[in-house]
Amino acid sequence: MKLHKIIITVVFLISATTSSHAWFDETHLAIAKAAGYKQWYNAAAPDIARAKLGKMEGYNHYHNSPRGIVITPEMVLEQTERYDKFNQDGHLYGAIIGSLRAYVKTKPRGRYAEHLFAYLVHYIGDLSMPLHHTMNNFSKKNHLANDGIIEEDVLRNLDKIRIYEIIIKSEAELATEVARIANLSMALGRTLENENRLMTQHEARRQISHSASLLRAILEWMERT
Repeated sequence: MKLHKIIITVVFLISATTSSHAWFDETHLAIAKAAGYKQWYNAAAPDIARAKLGKMEGYNHYHNSPRGIVITPEMVLEQTERYDKFNQDGHLYGAIIGSLRAYVKTKPRGRYAEHLFAYLVHYIGDLSMPLHHTMNNFSKKNHLANDGIIEEDVLRNLDKIRIYEIIIKSEAELATEVARIANLSMALGRTLENENRLMTQHEARRQISHSASLLRAILEWMERT
């Protein structure tokens, strides 16, 4: 193994013990590109920011859901107040709403609002990662392996990402969609845990299709407002 690959591997192993990860960079980029986001190349930026900001940003990337819980739109909206704050259980769902609010508030002031939108894009990608909803020993042990399931060729196979219709006209409807995808992702996470296995490529592509479809719906909503 070449020296630079060894260094990268060591960095990933060290960071895996201190914070959660999500899809690798190119998978995040593919979600954004498939959704039609013009600045798709910014989709991995929040993970770069997290490398410097640590837990303060990291808590925005996951939510530790106990077994048996059902994520509701009310829970999504309640988490919004925790955005960019310390909370050991994480608050991914609220970070989606919070980052969108930050974007909408900043947009009239100039083009740098797109930097804030990049956070929303990234969190939408994290939403479909099953192990971002079940932060336990199984998740910690298998996170990196699941993150890279389709990384090698995902950008070359955007046609395998299915975009299905979602219509959003309000923040409440967004919260409903976030809750729906969170429950689907959490259910797959529990299945992986119960069966002690990694995602298949088919499952991974199905998951990122949820993220890309939701992002497309948000982009269309923003264009209308």
